[in-house]
Formats: sequence, C-alpha cells, structure tokens
Amino acid sequence: MADKGRLKIQCYVNDTYIPVDGTKAVLKPSSGQEGESKEVNLVTNSSGETEIIELDAPPFSYSQEPSRPTPYSLYDLRIERPGFQDLLINGVQIFPQSLAIQQCNLIKSSNTRSSRADVINIAPNTLNGNYPAKIPEEVDKPLPPPTSGVVLPKPVVPEFITVHAGSPNNDSAPNYKVPYKDYIKNVASCEIYSTWPESTIRANIYAIISFTLNRIYTEWYRGKGKNYDITNSTAYDHAFNYGRNLYDSISVIVDDIFSSYIRRYGRKQPLLTQYCDGKNVQCPGWMTQWGSKYLGDQGKAPYEILTHFYGTDIELVTAEVVEGSPKSYPGYDLTVGSSGTEVQTIQEQLNRIAQNYPLIPKVAVDGVFGNSTKESVKVFQGVFNLPQTGIVDYATWYKISDVYVGVTRIAELRGSVKKTFIPPVSFDIMNNKNLPTLTYFDD
Repeated sequence: MADKGRLKIQCYVNDTYIPVDGTKAVLKPSSGQEGESKEVNLVTNSSGETEIIELDAPPFSYSQEPSRPTPYSLYDLRIERPGFQDLLINGVQIFPQSLAIQQCNLIKSSNTRSSRADVINIAPNTLNGNYPAKIPEEVDKPLPPPTSGVVLPKPVVPEFITVHAGSPNNDSAPNYKVPYKDYIKNVASCEIYSTWPESTIRANIYAIISFTLNRIYTEWYRGKGKNYDITNSTAYDHAFNYGRNLYDSISVIVDDIFSSYIRRYGRKQPLLTQYCDGKNVQCPGWMTQWGSKYLGDQGKAPYEILTHFYGTDIELVTAEVVEGSPKSYPGYDLTVGSSGTEVQTIQEQLNRIAQNYPLIPKVAVDGVFGNSTKESVKVFQGVFNLPQTGIVDYATWYKISDVYVGVTRIAELRGSVKKTFIPPVSFDIMNNKNLPTLTYFDD
C-alpha cells in the first residue's frame, strides 16, 4: 500500500443519536488484503466515537482514472458491547487521503453478551463493481393523485425515506427506513469516489438529491401501491448499501446542500437527473460520473458541470420546508455577537444534547451568542463531522436539530406528563437503583 486513509467509528443506540460508550471495536484487513493478520483494537469514548486512526490505502492515482486497480482498501470490523448485539461489518472501504466514517447502530440485547451478531456486507462502489445500467425514463412525469389526499404545492425535504433493497419486482426484498440526509450520504458514498474534486462531489450530490426528491414528489412508487419511496437497484434508482461507511468529504457537502435540488425553469417538480458512469455505459443527455470528475479537474463549478450535461435551462432551488426540524433556519448565520430567540433555541438544544454528550460544554440560556456558546458549537461540530468554525450556519443549525430530535425522540409525548430526570451516566450504571433521580411534570 502506497498511501494512507483514515477511519472514525461512531456507535449509537439503535437508530437514535444516543451514544454508546465503552464499545470495543476490532478492525483487521479483509481476506486477501495486505497485512491480513494485523488487528487494531479501539474503544468508544463518552460521545460514542473512537479516535481517528490511519490505515493503509492504495495510491491516490487509482481513484483518478477508470480502468485502474481497486482504489480503496478493505477492512472488517467487529463491534462488541455488553447489553447489545455484536455487529460485524465486512468490507469497510478506505480511500487514500480521505476520512471514512463508520456509523454503528447497535441493537439492545436482553443478555449481558449477545450470542448472535448482525452482519453488514458492504458491496463494491458502483464505479468498481458490476451493476445493471440505468433504464432510461421520461423526465417529465404526471403527478398522480397523492396517497395522502393532499397535493404538495412544492417539494419538501422529508425527515425519513423508505428504501426498498431490491428491484421494484422483488417483493421479498427488505425495506429500510433511514434519515433522509443519511440516505443521500450513503448513495453518494456508493456512487462516486470521495477523493474527487469538491465541485464534482457537489454536482453529483445535487443530482442524487434531485432524483430522490423527484421520486418522492411524484410518488413514483407509492402511487403504484408500493410501501416505499425508492429502490436500491441501479437499473431504476441509485445504489444504496444499508450500514455502509460514509466519507467526511461527502458528509459535509450533504449537510450543506441537502435541501437544494435541480429543476427546469418553469417546472415545479425536481428534475429526474439520470446519470451513468461514462466508462462502461454512455448516456447522451445525462450526466456521466467520470465526465463530471474531469470537469471538476478543470476547475468547473458545480452548476457549470450540471449545465454541461443537463442543459442551461436549469436552476438550483432550495426547498422551503425541512420536515422533522423543530424550528427552521433563521436565514442567517449565528455567531459571536448574535442575540435573540434563535440563539436561545440553539443554547437550549445544545444543553439537552450535552446530557448525552458530556464533552459538549453546557451554556447559559440567555439568548446571547458569546464565546462559551461558540466553544460549545465547535465541540458539537467536531463530534458530528462538521467544520469546527464555532458558527451556526445552515448545516450546523440542522445538524443540531437532527441530534436534538434524535436524543429526545424516546420521550416525545406532549402535554402534562410525569417524567423522571436521570443524570448523564454510562450505560453500565444507568439501571443502578441507587442512582439519584428527579421526578417532575412537563407541561
């Protein structure tokens, strides 16, 4: 191996943002990889994450041109924690000069140590594997009578998306309900390389978002009586591999533009942005992934890349509604010197998140953005893979919102409810009968 990549592991309870500390992670090269006998042992901290480690990876040049050897190295990961089922993840993909993020959603077990393990097998990247080519579709689709009985005036960003892990004709394939942003990150990590130019990654993510929101807005599958929004068959939709690792270079861009999509001038629906690899398959009128890479190499902006393939009669639009967020982004960044109810909202949410993430400093809820609030934001950004600016921008606002909802979802009953406050503690002592608690009523 001629280069190095990096990996961070994050462990949560089920599909929440509740971190799992003290989790043992055992990592070793997959069968057939160099250094197969080497093992790395890691343990998660109070934020449920391991330290970032360096791992061997192939030369950077392998991911810059087609017809080169596999551009990533493969590692197998075993996750163990008393009180949870073991988790095996085979084939974690490590690119050179790139930070991989492996999120582990752990399932609670009634036994101290589970005898069975969940297994996730990560499939090859579509540019490096054998996948069916996209079947061409008409771009403009009629809007069917909505299943909800309400016509959506404009596209909205859903909180969750249900993915069918098979073709539309395979009714036995499982469905996965996943957070929308995690889905977009997963697809991009399956479809392109994390080492490509930022403008190329952005252009491809715009296309992935637009295609996905078109499927949802037109109710393409639900209008046909299906119980899902999209499939993971590349013949019909995008690749999606439940539980696979993501990449920092992709994640930060999705967090920044997750609500922006492409549409034709004068049209309401997001453009059905079909694409192909441009190497094994040619697709006139569609974006080619390798073609977008070369345009990025030339310094083209994301919009220039998109208009090169889809024509100049397109615009980038931001959806006004983001479902699942308690409060919408105020329209401007919050930074030192800002004040008002928006700052107070962030302070309240950070303090609630800090109950589960004690590394995040708690702050006074005074509606004034001072240095202590900036420091709390910076620590939050570091934990959740955002640039550590200390500024609450669009991406940070909605990530704080996501995590706040994620750590409070278990107790989201409304009205006057008798509740018990339990101080932030390790899972090892959470059920200790001598643990001090406080009972209160929440109106």
